[in-house]
Amino acid sequence: MLLSLAFPSCFVRLTWWLGAVVGGAVLAPAAVAQVAQAGPAAASLPSAAPPDTSRLSRRLPVLAGGLAVSYSATLYLLSSSWYTGERSRLHWFNDLPEWKQMDKAGHFWGAFHESRGAVDMLRWAGVPSRKALWYGGLVGVLLQSPIELLDGRDPQYGASASDLAANFLGSAGLIGQQLAWNEVRIMPKYSFHTTRYADLRPNVLGRSLAEQHLKDYNGQTYWLCVDVGAWLPAASRWPRWLQPAVGYGAQQMVYNDPDANAALGLHPYRQYYLSLDVDLRHIPTRSKLLKRVFYVASIFHLPAPALEWNRKRGLVAHGLYY
Repeated sequence: MLLSLAFPSCFVRLTWWLGAVVGGAVLAPAAVAQVAQAGPAAASLPSAAPPDTSRLSRRLPVLAGGLAVSYSATLYLLSSSWYTGERSRLHWFNDLPEWKQMDKAGHFWGAFHESRGAVDMLRWAGVPSRKALWYGGLVGVLLQSPIELLDGRDPQYGASASDLAANFLGSAGLIGQQLAWNEVRIMPKYSFHTTRYADLRPNVLGRSLAEQHLKDYNGQTYWLCVDVGAWLPAASRWPRWLQPAVGYGAQQMVYNDPDANAALGLHPYRQYYLSLDVDLRHIPTRSKLLKRVFYVASIFHLPAPALEWNRKRGLVAHGLYY
């Protein structure tokens, strides 16, 4: 995904998650009760319960209809408002070397969580667990991949094979964990902080804070947070909500062209982080609202102390990294 196309992809993701919360499909009351009985595996909706055919007949049409309408409307709005310029024949563009692959991390993150939400919502709707996993697990790649058809007809850009690969890997990461452990133990997350680079090219990196969240890769960090408590004995006192996290980011990216960056005195470089994360899914609460909020908020890495390594400054300690 090219930098200027960050908004469409993220818009699809946000629409999906908003629909999940408003529709009540994520951590609905019946599902919450089942999770409470699931013991150590409560981080994911349970899969062993027999399918409820009455629930399936009531909820599945609502879920399928809502998703079809919202996603079709999203694609229509994108094609009619965002992609308003000249159209060309479908063509391919290799953007893999650009932006230190931060956009690929975003595709992986988005597809993973779209698939995670879909699996849990299908289980909520009463679809048998294994079918919910395979049908829902492919939703991430199916939601994001049509964007490449729009990109592919834009003369300035093009469809990206590496974007499609990142979409696939995100969905596969969710499916693989569910098959192996019947829950998510390695969670990709996202965090953001503002940077000075957006002011140097606001038309591309974003003028407002909301735009910068979506477009300024310099301020984005992608994390993998590991639920180590899931591998420890049941008698362990390690809190499941406390998890080590490794992160990836990059800095000084204003242009794709190295010479254009160098003219500004900028030389893009990668950043690697080691930190901790609070997994909100494991915070005990009886509030149904909070359970839903925690479920959705679990896609974000919360501010925490961190160690950073990069080739320019070496090892850097952050008291609180966003």
